[in-house]
Amino acid sequence: MGFTIGGSIGGRSTKEFRSATRRRGNRMSECTAVAEYTGLWGWDVVPGARAAGPARDCSCGDPQCAAPGAHPLAFEATVPAGATLDEVTAAWSEFPGAAVLLPVGRTFDVIEVSAEAGRRALVRLERMGLPLGPVTATPTGRAQFFVAPGAAQELPQLLYRMGWDDAGLDLHARGAGSFLTAPPSDLAGLGPVSWLRPPALDSARPPQARLLLGTLAYICHRSGR
Repeated sequence: MGFTIGGSIGGRSTKEFRSATRRRGNRMSECTAVAEYTGLWGWDVVPGARAAGPARDCSCGDPQCAAPGAHPLAFEATVPAGATLDEVTAAWSEFPGAAVLLPVGRTFDVIEVSAEAGRRALVRLERMGLPLGPVTATPTGRAQFFVAPGAAQELPQLLYRMGWDDAGLDLHARGAGSFLTAPPSDLAGLGPVSWLRPPALDSARPPQARLLLGTLAYICHRSGR
């Protein structure tokens, strides 16, 4: 589906017009991304707050916000898996400028490591031919591996069984109740989240955490030495 931006500049300056056009372009880009997440990959999406300006003030309007630009605007505003582009566009118009958040713990959990360790582990895992899900990179220097739901709850026991429980690894899991800022949105006003490994048809169902954990733990251990 194509999109046309019409209207007259009227009395507005060129700078204002370009700024408005850029905002509309960003909104269309996000709507397309959300429709892909819901329609192709079967993920729910939640509109999220943004942070902007030198002080990174949160768009929720709370000056004491505990997570500026990194929390849902409204839980009841979830765009459900299966929503079409038209449905997404209608829903997102209610929250102009919202960030794209994915609820963790429903169709996937996340294992998070440093970006350096994540890139090195991703290369090794691909060479090993192991099943992989999507992987994001954040502006805060983190890599987030999508794995099957339940990983956050199972992680301590899995690390114990593999002998990595007392290694002090920079490796953490995120599960139900948390939200992941997804591309193309920015994270807390710090910059955009990007894909290290984008979702694809062969990774629609992320792998069990145990299949990746040994390699991730080893790379994290080596990176921390």
